Amino acid sequence: MLQPGEKLEPLGNGVRVIVSPRHGFGTDTVLLAHFSQPGKNDKACELGTGCGAIPLIWSRNGVPKSVTAVDIQSEACSMLRRSVELNGLEDRITVLESDLCDLKGKLELASYDMVVCNPPYKAAGTGIVNPQQSQRIARHEMLCTMDDIALAASRLLNFSGKLCMCQRPERLSDVICSMREHKIEPKRLRFVQQRVSKAPKLFLIEGRRGGNPGGLIVEPTLLIEQEDGRLSEEMIRIYGAYKEAYLT
Repeated sequence: MLQPGEKLEPLGNGVRVIVSPRHGFGTDTVLLAHFSQPGKNDKACELGTGCGAIPLIWSRNGVPKSVTAVDIQSEACSMLRRSVELNGLEDRITVLESDLCDLKGKLELASYDMVVCNPPYKAAGTGIVNPQQSQRIARHEMLCTMDDIALAASRLLNFSGKLCMCQRPERLSDVICSMREHKIEPKRLRFVQQRVSKAPKLFLIEGRRGGNPGGLIVEPTLLIEQEDGRLSEEMIRIYGAYKEAYLT
């Protein structure tokens, strides 16, 4: 089941995910999984799923009805397929190896209630470039841009379907402009700070396909830590079963 360099990480409620130094996940993934929270009968899709932590975290809680997890990297798709089999979730999670810019004929368009994406944070040509290809793809817009993601989501979502993403604060205008360009109206925004004394380091955003302009709700800032460095009460609740499993 496991290949060299891979290991199992518990997500809680008996669900485990295969991770490796090239394909893993962090706090932003857990936050996005919590922020998006699809409904029980929703049909969802994750673009750029990586090791597949988000579909597996959702499934840990018994939702949604079905998830299609898309990634362009063969190794990541292999890892997720084995995680799906390990957890007996073949009837709920489907893995598709594909470029998100080339989904026509592979997925049913205008049929998804939710699309989620934890995109590359760095625009092409910015920041320090990681020498490892898998990390370059995950962190820099090498293979897809914000416009590519918004366009793919717009094509996949049904009317009023939701796109949920996380991104660095300096990319907020890029995200909003891309969403609106592709008929997805931002409706919910939440900033994430390490603690009160720090500036926001992340934001979570939800847009609606075909939503009326305006009406953006900015939710209270999510604080990861208290000033003494201990996890905030909200983060403890968000980590939930994952934190319990990780500490046992």
